[in-house]
Amino acid sequence: MKKRASISALFVDIGGVLLTNGWDHHARRRATKYFKLDWVEMEERHGLNFETHEGDKITFNEYLDRVVFYEKRPFTRAEFRSFMFAQSKPYAEMIALVCDLKAKYGLKIIVVSNESRELNAYRIRQFKLDGFVDAFISSCFVHLRKPDADIFKLALDIAQTPTRQIVYIENTPLFVQIAEGMGIRSILHTDYKSTCAKLASFGY
Repeated sequence: MKKRASISALFVDIGGVLLTNGWDHHARRRATKYFKLDWVEMEERHGLNFETHEGDKITFNEYLDRVVFYEKRPFTRAEFRSFMFAQSKPYAEMIALVCDLKAKYGLKIIVVSNESRELNAYRIRQFKLDGFVDAFISSCFVHLRKPDADIFKLALDIAQTPTRQIVYIENTPLFVQIAEGMGIRSILHTDYKSTCAKLASFGY
């Protein structure tokens, strides 16, 4: 049996790992169909604003002003907001896995995520992520976004855990590469089964 490598902390993304992506192109495509919006125009406006929004430099309402409500609409902000938030669904097996690892090995759980403030707050509250996550290094809180390596440096400072004792679960290959380049063992998450297999190879 392979000797278990010492792990003290688990870094984990939210969108694509613990939950579905909050407001990705699939969700935006559904929104344009549901609300009968122009996909190309909305996507162009989103592309110009989403980094600023996820960095918490514009509010949720300012984002909606720029991307959707720059002209009169036959629906309300509340209706659009409800639709946006309803796109978030839990990956129950992954949440259970992280909770089990925390309980069994006493791991610190640190989220490293690009999310806008209002959506992030909703997802934390709705899916009770604060019940098992010790710190949220969310772009909207720290004004840094992946792939900026500084967001990982900040997570390391807050975790106060040597890189060799951390495993990072992330579904974006580039972000995995950056973390690995900093000495953080990382798992490119594609599904529950393969992530469990990779953790098992680490002895967990």
